[in-house]
Amino acid sequence: QVQLVESGGGFVQAGDSLTLSCRVSGRPGGDYTVGWFRQAPGKEREFVACVSRSGGTTLAGNTLYASSVKGRFTISRDNAKNTVYLQMNRLKPEDTAVYYCTADKTVVLSRNINAYDYRGQGTQVTVSS
Repeated sequence: QVQLVESGGGFVQAGDSLTLSCRVSGRPGGDYTVGWFRQAPGKEREFVACVSRSGGTTLAGNTLYASSVKGRFTISRDNAKNTVYLQMNRLKPEDTAVYYCTADKTVVLSRNINAYDYRGQGTQVTVSS
């Protein structure tokens, strides 16, 4: 069974930075495309960013961002640690949400949460003005 564990959320001021981590463990092991999604109170879950799996595709290691975070957030992966990071800079109050990590072995890049087979429990990010 695949497990995703997020960490790094917290309470920050507008303009601050946070780095979220998502560690992928369990079986089957291997190479996953990982996505971050978020859900604010009273709103639908929305795509934030994703990074494609490292092999088996010409898009290996490619990234995709929501327009609302592009230029402020950076997604990266450390395959040796089975961990994906979401570096969030210049945070805004509208970034306040529960952030979820998702993973899938077959999808390459997708903004659709239903394309991912696995999902973490989420980590809260609160940005105060």
